[in-house]
Amino acid sequence: MAIFNLKKREIECKVVYYGPGRCGKTTNLEYVFKSYKKQVTGEMVSINTEGDRTLFFDFLPIGLGKIKGCDIRVQLYTVPGQVKYSSTRKLVLRGVDGIVFVADSLEVRREKNMISLKDLQSNLKEYGKSIFKVPLIMQYNKRDLADEGIPLMSIEQMDRDLNRQLKVPAFPGSAVKGTGVGVTLKACLMETLKSLQREFKWAK
Repeated sequence: MAIFNLKKREIECKVVYYGPGRCGKTTNLEYVFKSYKKQVTGEMVSINTEGDRTLFFDFLPIGLGKIKGCDIRVQLYTVPGQVKYSSTRKLVLRGVDGIVFVADSLEVRREKNMISLKDLQSNLKEYGKSIFKVPLIMQYNKRDLADEGIPLMSIEQMDRDLNRQLKVPAFPGSAVKGTGVGVTLKACLMETLKSLQREFKWAK
């Protein structure tokens, strides 16, 4: 749930990058942090867990407009993807306003993607949120690895596996090269903004 700060004329909301371990969530955030310096306020905070990381930083989505004259400030978070960090993922999801689900395009990660999406659905449900109603964008990451001859799933297959019922916007990407990172984030911010406008019942 977004926080409205009347004194600062700011609305603070939370976007979480979710997905299986090693799918590229952290790499997405590191690319955003590095490439959108003007829009990043403060430092990136990294909380290391064994073999995985949770990190977050504040982001000002310049050019997305305001709601009732208030600036929008976004906190971007990642969650640790490994199964054993279930409680951390759930904690990070608390109060989420928008989600980027980063799916791993590697054929060998097919099942891990589906398990992670189910995990997201059940964690949201525990907070009284529906995966069908929360602003959600998919990113099919690691598409660049096809050039190295590594077996990847087709976009069509990933759509069937993960997006057949959800029917949310989905973008191919390579977080390492930055391909699709900006467009994924922008789409998520736009959907989140629309949702906040409905939530606050305010006109643009």
